[in-house]
Amino acid sequence: MSFRVQPSAPARPNRCQLFGPGSRPAIFEKMAASAADVINLDLEDSVAPDDKATARNNIVQAINDIDWGTKHLSVRINGLDTPYWYRDVVDLLEQAGDRIDQIMIPKVGCGADVYAVDALITGVESAKGRKKPIALEVIIETAAGISHVEEIAASSPRLQAMSLGAADFAASMGMQTTGIGGTQENYYMHRDGQKYWSDPWHWAQTAIVAACRTHGVLPVDGPFGDFSDEEGFRAQALRSATLGMVGKWAIHPKQVALANEIFTPSAAAVAEAREILAAMEQARKDGQGAAVYKGRLVDLASIRQAQVIVKQSEMIG
Repeated sequence: MSFRVQPSAPARPNRCQLFGPGSRPAIFEKMAASAADVINLDLEDSVAPDDKATARNNIVQAINDIDWGTKHLSVRINGLDTPYWYRDVVDLLEQAGDRIDQIMIPKVGCGADVYAVDALITGVESAKGRKKPIALEVIIETAAGISHVEEIAASSPRLQAMSLGAADFAASMGMQTTGIGGTQENYYMHRDGQKYWSDPWHWAQTAIVAACRTHGVLPVDGPFGDFSDEEGFRAQALRSATLGMVGKWAIHPKQVALANEIFTPSAAAVAEAREILAAMEQARKDGQGAAVYKGRLVDLASIRQAQVIVKQSEMIG
């Protein structure tokens, strides 16, 4: 292990992030009543330019008036290349109460982007005497963002989460696809007359997970566009969870239950993890560095794997 120990990510559930446009306040109450761990009220892509100011006002009012329970309440601001983002930050922090938890920054390309938003937030917090510090989440959805992913992960102590935005990422990379997440028709291997589809997002996801785990940030998978394809959503979410991501976006209410199910360790997985920890504890008492569990060798690395599953289950519980 490195002398510099990896910091722990924030200890909060982040299995599902439910998105809703700020221009549709009629759905806010339903979002608050959902089973999602995180609510993302959106000012960016889902809101037309002429509706930006109205959507911002809708969200400010909703933050103040709606009972969000224990949700982690986040607002996605507009990109730093637009004339809207600074007003998003200022109005949210000057006019909304302390119930807002987080600001999400889209299309982050380097650490300086995070610094710019952090500096503005810090100024408003100081001027207004806000006691509750605002957290940040960033979205990696450009070639620059994935190239600077570790720099971004280390950019601010406010940073709690990082997501992959597949659609804009594909556009920035020049990928020949219009799909949002999931396997792609032309991304396959061919052998013995059979096609085998692989995952075009795998390498970007692993880069994000590695950067996040190095710097104590939650790695999150982004949207799956075809909300009528539950098995496609399930397959991508299972791959993401296996790689180390802690949750996934929901762009439709029907995706919430799927994300919660997949990113909650099953009872069988938790039971097995506890049994592995018990076997290793017995091995320690017997003066051994490893043990045999169900016909396979388990050692100190197995302890760390099992601890991840148990810790995640206890946090969600």
